[in-house]
Amino acid sequence: MARHEGLGRLTRLRYELDAFTLIEIIFPVFMLTLFLLLPVLSTFEAATKYRLSNLLGESYWNPWNPTGQGVRLIKGAGYTRIVVEGWNYGVILNSVINAAVVTLAASILGIIVAFVLARYEFPAKTLLRVMAIVPLLVTPFVNAYVIKKIFGPTFGTNTLSWFLHDILHLPIYIEVRNLAGVTLTQIITFYPIIYLNMFSALLNIDPNLEEQAENLGARGFKLFRTVTLPLALPGLAAGAALVFIFSLEDVGAPIIFGFRDILSYRIFAYFIGLSAGSKSPEVGALALVMLLIALTVFVGIRQYVSLRQYAMISKGGRWKPRITKPGWKGLLAIYLVVFPIVLFTMLPQLGVITLSLSERWGTSPLPQGFTLSNFAGIIHRSGVFRGIENSFTYSTLAVSIIILVSISVSYVVSRLRIPGMTALDTLATMPIAIPGLVVAYGYFFFFRGIARGTILDPLRDPAIPIILAYSMRRLPFAARSIFAGFSQVHEALDEAAMNLGATRRKVLSSILLPMLLLNIASGTLLSFVYCMGETSVSVTLGGLGGDVGTPNHRGPITMVIYDLISNPRANSIQLAAALGVILMSLQITAIVLITLVFKQSYAFIGV
Repeated sequence: MARHEGLGRLTRLRYELDAFTLIEIIFPVFMLTLFLLLPVLSTFEAATKYRLSNLLGESYWNPWNPTGQGVRLIKGAGYTRIVVEGWNYGVILNSVINAAVVTLAASILGIIVAFVLARYEFPAKTLLRVMAIVPLLVTPFVNAYVIKKIFGPTFGTNTLSWFLHDILHLPIYIEVRNLAGVTLTQIITFYPIIYLNMFSALLNIDPNLEEQAENLGARGFKLFRTVTLPLALPGLAAGAALVFIFSLEDVGAPIIFGFRDILSYRIFAYFIGLSAGSKSPEVGALALVMLLIALTVFVGIRQYVSLRQYAMISKGGRWKPRITKPGWKGLLAIYLVVFPIVLFTMLPQLGVITLSLSERWGTSPLPQGFTLSNFAGIIHRSGVFRGIENSFTYSTLAVSIIILVSISVSYVVSRLRIPGMTALDTLATMPIAIPGLVVAYGYFFFFRGIARGTILDPLRDPAIPIILAYSMRRLPFAARSIFAGFSQVHEALDEAAMNLGATRRKVLSSILLPMLLLNIASGTLLSFVYCMGETSVSVTLGGLGGDVGTPNHRGPITMVIYDLISNPRANSIQLAAALGVILMSLQITAIVLITLVFKQSYAFIGV
């Protein structure tokens, strides 16, 4: 009888509302509505000022008569120059096709690496795991610059052509440029997202399912194709959706390779025009197109994942992962194929470190000289250290907002059973699917309209809009971590405390939050690192904060890196690389603290 009364009391608590609970609901709803939903929806209003039928023009939509050449062979005196550039289908189709190709290639690469690490035990396995996540280390613009120096057209011979022609003495030069360069850069950068999701999905597959398939005669690739891969599809789909969206919004690679016929570059160019006093009415329509594409993919994949739930590890069951030792053929494949591929994807980060320690990298195929002065130049070059200070301030304030909103959202979603909580959870998760360029444009259009001349006006001072945009964009990472903590604390503790007279506020502050300190610390650190390395908002709204070469500008560190890369001065490229090394160091520190100290999974990425 007492048990039934206790369950009834707990059920009533889930539906009861008091003043504190109402505040916990109203606060995140207010923040997410005013600083995410309304600015993003304002792109619809902005798009109405432009004739949408113009987007079917040849420059935006050209599926039947693409320009350019995919691959060109140029014969020279005793050599062949292979130029890979891709076709131009217009701004919109280029963006969609590029994102699709990046997603497909990253999926293949991520599946291979994840399967090898999840299913086989071999010497240097830990090393391969570390190598596989190196491409995720944040190096805005500089990694694309390094890839261009290695594979693309440069003032001189790129590194790949030098290696093929001068070292291996092959009569071949290879150049990757335009859209192909953008695609290559994004594949290398984003494939670890697929790897992380697939690796997690493979580890969660119930081993009994694969063993039963083997008993029925499935072996090797047939077992993988018919059983293992279908079981892991939800994880693959989640990672693929994020890769598609991240590829769609990426602005670094198009800028470095100078490819303008893509959505991200066109929207970014609008903010460059703002500083010159020009306006571009079609950008609202382009932002709307990018938003609709991203949300279609996000919602479609989320629905697909919800429909494709398979039997995974059973609660209370004994988990024995299917890990075997490969034969000599398997070892050869791992060491001669997988390791070189993963090492290849690490080249941008290795190049950034090398560049930061070099004196120059001009027409030569490799960086020249050695110096530590580039790191000293961060302090001495006007405006550079100011960018670090700005980013630290913006990120700290943004993380404070993120934690407050995340705690409120996670608490009401995990503890209350009232209508609308699912929608609030979706709204708090959705920023991961909204391109940063759309957020930046929405903030400019929306707050210029309702708050012109106030602290929310990006043209008056972009600092507050940047902080708010950071807080909305990076909210899902902390919210996921904190929600996981709430889910692990049984609601019976809430009931016991309330039966002793504690209010909901007292329960949250004195019981729940102390138990969630590791989750909160993990979410705080993760969000801070991602805010420091944020690119899309930083180079758009941040570009409105004055010349980053002046000591009192308002631009964040990413905007400073862009300025150093796009306006080369003495050692400016090396300074940009040094800033990239600082950002990588921050993320490495976060990985170590989260995984070893907080005992949390780092950077859980999924829809």
